[in-house]
Amino acid sequence: MGRHVVLIEDEPNITEAIRFLLMRDGWSVDAHSDGATAVEVIRDAAPDLVILDLMLPGKSGLEIVREVRAVEGLQALPVLMLTARGQMRDREMAEKAGVTRFMTKPFSNAEVLTAVRDLHAQAGQG
Repeated sequence: MGRHVVLIEDEPNITEAIRFLLMRDGWSVDAHSDGATAVEVIRDAAPDLVILDLMLPGKSGLEIVREVRAVEGLQALPVLMLTARGQMRDREMAEKAGVTRFMTKPFSNAEVLTAVRDLHAQAGQG
């Protein structure tokens, strides 16, 4: 099992912070900011994990997750969704769409690392 993540996030500061954090932890990170082409990027990259913002230009994170779950071979891909909206309804919609884990912004570096490591470990046991 590798350590490759695709990060779909349209806020440059968050992208750079997460990229730096994960690369320092030994991950290779492909960052992308456009929701409209995110599913293609994920399919082509074949990552071990996806970190996905809920609100993106072009297509929402929920739509992206639904589409990814319909792609052969990506049904079990771990998806960590990031959002500034932490309402229970958003969390429930994300879980129904197929999100593996949900994290509300702002978050600490430790929270992101713990979530990524946990998801990667769980996927390795599957």
